[in-house]
Amino acid sequence: MVFSRTLLLGSALALVAAMPAAAQRTVPAAPEAIVYKTALTTRWGQAVTPENAWRSYPRPQRVRDRWLNLNGQWDYAIAKAGTPQPTQMQGKILVPFAVESKLSGVQRPVLPDDRIWYRRSFAVPADWKGQHVLLNFGAVDYEAAVWVNGAYVGAHKGGSATFGFDITPHLRSGDNELVVQVADPTSDGTQPRGKQTLAPQGIWYTPVSGIWQTVWLEPVSELHIADVRATPDIDRGRLEVDIALNRSANDTDAVRVTASKNGQVIASTVVRANRHASLPISNAHLWSPDDPFLYDLTTELLTVKDPYATAKDRNRSAYDARFTERERATYARAQVVGEPIDRVTGYFAMRKVSIGAGTLRGQPAILLNNKPLFQNGTLDQGWWPDGLLTPPSEEAMASDIVFLKKAGFNMLRKHIKVEPARYYHDADRLGMLIWQDMPSGGDEDQFVTGSSKSQAVFSSTAMTEFQQELTAMIGDLRAFPSIVTWVVNNEGWGQYDSTTLAKLVKGMDPSRVVNADSGWLDVAPEASDMVDIHTYEDKPNVPPRSATRAIVIGEYGGIGLPVSGHIWRTGKRNWGYQVATDRQDYLTRYRIKFDEIIRQAREEGLSAAVYTQTTDVEDEINGLLTYDRAEAKAPPEDLARIAAPLTAPGVDPYQGQ
Repeated sequence: MVFSRTLLLGSALALVAAMPAAAQRTVPAAPEAIVYKTALTTRWGQAVTPENAWRSYPRPQRVRDRWLNLNGQWDYAIAKAGTPQPTQMQGKILVPFAVESKLSGVQRPVLPDDRIWYRRSFAVPADWKGQHVLLNFGAVDYEAAVWVNGAYVGAHKGGSATFGFDITPHLRSGDNELVVQVADPTSDGTQPRGKQTLAPQGIWYTPVSGIWQTVWLEPVSELHIADVRATPDIDRGRLEVDIALNRSANDTDAVRVTASKNGQVIASTVVRANRHASLPISNAHLWSPDDPFLYDLTTELLTVKDPYATAKDRNRSAYDARFTERERATYARAQVVGEPIDRVTGYFAMRKVSIGAGTLRGQPAILLNNKPLFQNGTLDQGWWPDGLLTPPSEEAMASDIVFLKKAGFNMLRKHIKVEPARYYHDADRLGMLIWQDMPSGGDEDQFVTGSSKSQAVFSSTAMTEFQQELTAMIGDLRAFPSIVTWVVNNEGWGQYDSTTLAKLVKGMDPSRVVNADSGWLDVAPEASDMVDIHTYEDKPNVPPRSATRAIVIGEYGGIGLPVSGHIWRTGKRNWGYQVATDRQDYLTRYRIKFDEIIRQAREEGLSAAVYTQTTDVEDEINGLLTYDRAEAKAPPEDLARIAAPLTAPGVDPYQGQ
């Protein structure tokens, strides 16, 4: 990917080495920032207004009843670094769409020495009196500083992670002023940013700068629930739950965790605050792509009567009981006093992903719920011609998953992008497995090529930042059962110390499998659960066998087909790894590739394959759908018929063709 103006040429050369001659393109060195003002849009984008822009509750796994959406029209200005906050703003921007996007109403380039200034006013609802007010950001790319009523609130670095501040001390009655300043070096920095570049071309796309996910307020008690981490254990029939508050708790602070099925309580327990809870889930209804069943989970912060009040040495008894079975039993029978202080709702699924014996002796496979399930996926980049990284709406976002399900896919690889949380909720309820990539970072000399024999070297500061964003991503997304794989590196783009990073990920979340290196330089065999190759040949290559790891094809396909009237940049030659002459040729080429995937699944023990890609993206035309999602290049029913032998052996994919 493009990581700087000078890297644009170097990374393009690396790409050239990996693709057929037909897909090779000359890329200029040291271009200026570009925002191409395409005429292409989506039907959902055409319906976006300041009043309906992203109105859904943005955090589906920790829902509170009261909240205030701050999306809509904000004032904005772009000024150079080192200059004061502008006294006069330059216009209006529609949040949560990035400055470069059409839907923002701005569509301007942002240079590394630019600073984006946002401003809006808000009033705190009267019935929030006496509560603390949290200001939440879904994501801001890349570095944000926040002021409320002229008082500095805090700052955050990281283009994909959620963050927030308690702004209670800075509030006043009536209107309040919120100001946000954002800096984004894009491809002039080393920070994680995926495929964004100042000069979009080929596989490198338009930058996304500023606020690009929902901004909202919510009232909470001074002590409140900050995190709920639920992990299913289908082998033991239990749900393991860690509940963290925003700070340390007293002995009279407790949490009640309740699991429900179809509206009926099936398990509940009370534990001391900031502790682990374990709930029995008998005869569990297992989640799978064919049956995406979800249980409800309610977490409440309570006050209990001091459980150690009658002890002879009260303080010593409480101290000695910490993190013991005695403490758990004591709080399970504690007397609750009054109403809950805080309450959040979410959900969970009983499912398990692991590596185990597959259908081919000696070749491990990826298992779902202790059984081999071939994961048939697409490379899904989540870009939109009108919203860029921000989908025009949740309906638009979910439509991609609906299409893939109809086309016979049960998995997608969310390629070096983190989606809004609602996306993963949609995948959970619709039944779509997700491989979640970490957005790549680095600069030109940290770009590992297909022929490299060692990994990149980073400064301690750059490594710290990458690891912080990696752990933030896992923290934000680990509650979503659809995510079954964490992908740490893609094709060596900023790849360093894969073994350490894969072990870090596995340590944080042992309930999922880890793909340390998708494609190219495989250097973490003891820490990665997969051997992953990328193969864009007419007939996909076979991954090397492994006695300890599943074998997968992390990328294949890449059949290009331009569709007139649905091209991002008209008058310019677009590309794919192969270019089909028409729709029939497209489907013929697709069958050739997919027949080999079926053969490898049956004869080689292949566990998963990821087709490039769900949609066209900017100059790329190798999607199953056009960039505006207006046309499919092959009927989804035909694609599903071709894929049927993967899950139904003996089915003839060409019957009736």
